[in-house]
Amino acid sequence: MLKLDRPPYSAEDTFAACISRVRMPALKAKLTAATQAIRDASDAYVAAAEAQALHRIVRDPLVNGMVTTAEMEAVYTDRMAKQSGPGRAIYDDIFAAAKGRCPLCAHRTVTTLDHLLPKTHYPALAVAPVNLVPACSDCNRAKLATVPHAPEDVSIHPYFDDVAGVRWLYADVLEVAPASMRFRVETSTAWDPLLAERLKRHFRGLKLPSLYGSEAAEELLNIRHLLIGIQASGGADHVRAYLEEHAESCLAGRLNGWRGAAYEAWAESDWFCNGGFAAVG
Repeated sequence: MLKLDRPPYSAEDTFAACISRVRMPALKAKLTAATQAIRDASDAYVAAAEAQALHRIVRDPLVNGMVTTAEMEAVYTDRMAKQSGPGRAIYDDIFAAAKGRCPLCAHRTVTTLDHLLPKTHYPALAVAPVNLVPACSDCNRAKLATVPHAPEDVSIHPYFDDVAGVRWLYADVLEVAPASMRFRVETSTAWDPLLAERLKRHFRGLKLPSLYGSEAAEELLNIRHLLIGIQASGGADHVRAYLEEHAESCLAGRLNGWRGAAYEAWAESDWFCNGGFAAVG
């Protein structure tokens, strides 16, 4: 998973921008009166996220006792996410911070902003920038309106959790035809146990083993002909050297990227280097 800087916008300022063009006096007054509740909810969120305790955030269908979930959803959908919405500039800035790559899967292209705590259950956080994470459509759908009930249920948060600097993604070659691969999370005893469990659940919940396995299969399809040629001219040792070189380069670029883990596992497999890569089933 990829680490991102927290958005430089407060929930209060974002909410004010979003409701700045509300024309109905009664609705405008009701929303404006909820500003303090919006600020408080965001502050409580930050404190909980820093303590790996977002599951403790209380669900409330009303904001400030009067603004409904539907009204807050409309603030987000019509006044922030909508192209012409007054809060769209903030939306676009948060979106662009990921530089196109989904931080939740570290692979697919960002297409939307995901509410880490879903707005249907936490309306006070509907436009809170710290709760809005750039994401791909697949990760967004996989999360849907999932609510964490325990600390280990909380997804890895790109703004608060940094798991990119320590190795945790590994792979194993499955000696079948065609050769395939199983990806897994492996953390050391030095890891915080709660963070390690959250990472494992995040990995499974977003179906990343399947995604990475599929990508590795495609990568092997693309290099199989090359590996056959390397084996014919230099044997298994040359195949291994090629794979090790690529593993080192990929891991240097992204320590927990699927390519680095895949090339490393291929290089470590005697079966694979001795021709297992050539079997097509």
